[in-house]
Amino acid sequence: MELRKAERQQAKIKMGIQGPSGSGKTFSALLLAFGLINDWNKIAVIDTENHSSELYSHLGDFNVLSLTEPFSPERFVEAITACELSDIDVIIIDSISHEWEAVGGILDIHSNMAGNSFTNWHKITPRHNAFVQKMLQSCCHIICTIRTKQDYVLSEKNGKTVPEKVGLKSIQRDGMDYEFTIVFDIDIKHNAVASKDRTGLFMDKPPILLGTNTGQKIIEWCNEGDLKEFIIGKVKECVTVLELKDLYNKYPNYQNELIDHFSQKREELEKKNIAIPPKFKLNGNNH
Repeated sequence: MELRKAERQQAKIKMGIQGPSGSGKTFSALLLAFGLINDWNKIAVIDTENHSSELYSHLGDFNVLSLTEPFSPERFVEAITACELSDIDVIIIDSISHEWEAVGGILDIHSNMAGNSFTNWHKITPRHNAFVQKMLQSCCHIICTIRTKQDYVLSEKNGKTVPEKVGLKSIQRDGMDYEFTIVFDIDIKHNAVASKDRTGLFMDKPPILLGTNTGQKIIEWCNEGDLKEFIIGKVKECVTVLELKDLYNKYPNYQNELIDHFSQKREELEKKNIAIPPKFKLNGNNH
């Protein structure tokens, strides 16, 4: 056993996007994923929604793993493993509501079990928990979409018991939102607010439209403990001056501190005559 100082270094985000049908969960998840890694080839969608993610294939060459019934937790675990073995960086599970409510999901399994209902929950809860732990321990960023439905409670009015709307309830096991670092609630007009946010980036902030810029903010938070080294590594990976310029503009707070790394890399690329655009400015000077 070793005691060490707490440190956040290139954390893998585990995120939920929940909302009603038509709110833009899949589209938002794809834009967020691209903002995280800037590479469509490193994004995979585990699609339980009858190929709905492929409606957005115009966005980029992301990967799709179509998952059909039965939607058992074990099949979700297998799908995540397949993505990890394929060198994927961001996995979008669209949606995890199927693991809970659809054919072959937890509720369906429970309803078809013989014997005592309460005792049966003790038998199938470990299967659900194994799915949750697979997501949390994955080496990939995980973005889950979650369906919601109108929730009601029974209340007394004028001596009668009547149903009363109390808002939207996610179609998953109660408490699933506690497992995520960030949970965005998205409405039918595509506006999103954070109902849970351990990063502190979005909580108690006005509604936003989720996009690539949202993903960029999140990945900067994930890499904050080692961001300087992260940027230097990205500088080394650049293969064109234009790519280097985009990276330079992406991190204005580090431009002065890392000017030598950017300048040296630019000179290397110019010597190779790789797609040289007009000179760009570093630190306010032409180089």
